[in-house]
Amino acid sequence: VQLQASGGGSVQAGGSLRLSCAASEGSLRLGVMGWYRQAPGKQRELVAGILRGGRTKYAESVKGRFTISRDPAKSTVYLQMNNVEPEDTGVYYCNVEVDGRSFYEWGQGTLVTVSS
Repeated sequence: VQLQASGGGSVQAGGSLRLSCAASEGSLRLGVMGWYRQAPGKQRELVAGILRGGRTKYAESVKGRFTISRDPAKSTVYLQMNNVEPEDTGVYYCNVEVDGRSFYEWGQGTLVTVSS
C-alpha cells in the first residue's frame, strides 16, 4: 500500500506550489504524517510532519516557507511551499512514520523543479 503524492511541477525561485497527499484519518492516527524530499544525489529527508496531537515540525531549511496541513473532510494532507528555492528541487513523497520506520511502501512521489 502506498500513499500518492501529487501537485509537483516546475516553478521559478520565489514562487509557490501546493502538494497533496491522499491520506485517511486512520493513517494520520498511526504516527507522524510526513512530507519527505529526495534531492538529486542525496538521501531522502523529512521536510515537514504532523504529529498525532496536531503539532507540526519542519526541517530548518524550510521553516517559515513551507506549511503542512490536513483537511479531514477530503482525507488529504497538503504541503504549501512558498518562496521556493532551487535547493527545494527534488522528488517529494508522503508517508507515515511509526516507531522510526516508514509504514507504507514508498510511492513514485511528485517531482518539484525550482529554477533560478
